[in-house]
Amino acid sequence: MGQNHANEDLAVELLGKPYGELTPVQKSVIDLICAQAPADIGAHMKFDDRTFWERLADRVAEVGGSWRFIGGFFAFLMVWIGLNLLLLGHFGTRPFDPYPFIFLNLVLSMLAAIQAPVIMMSQNRAAAKDRLQAEHDYMVNLRAELEIMRLHDKLDELRSREIETMIKDQTEALRLLKDEVAQLRTAKGKG
Repeated sequence: MGQNHANEDLAVELLGKPYGELTPVQKSVIDLICAQAPADIGAHMKFDDRTFWERLADRVAEVGGSWRFIGGFFAFLMVWIGLNLLLLGHFGTRPFDPYPFIFLNLVLSMLAAIQAPVIMMSQNRAAAKDRLQAEHDYMVNLRAELEIMRLHDKLDELRSREIETMIKDQTEALRLLKDEVAQLRTAKGKG
């Protein structure tokens, strides 16, 4: 019961809402603050839980979206076209894909048809992981903000106590000074 009461008090103090009305992320932040525990990195960040096919999709997206791939593929196209033009024009043999390179167009279409969904799968998986990372970042930032608010409140309370103590000390010093002045006046008046 004590922990629930502490969570309820902290939720109202920091977020202005009862614990039951908080979002799951806000509840977890309040729980972490009450437990004084660090924010845990989610399982999605600790180890690579991708399947073989997901890793393959990520690798295809990584390679297919690089300048190295573009340069290599451009070279492949130039070799393909060059071989077909050389075989056709200079050696008099029948090229394997004569101009207008219909087989090359088929190969390019098949490559695009396979590569595009694989890259989209990789991007969708990366977006899901980014959402989880963003939620974790939000938790950490919210916790930091709430902890700073608590520190400000503690500092304000300490400052108030300090000022109150100073006023009491000054009041006591003034009272002693008045008593001393009164004693001096009384002593002068007798003397």
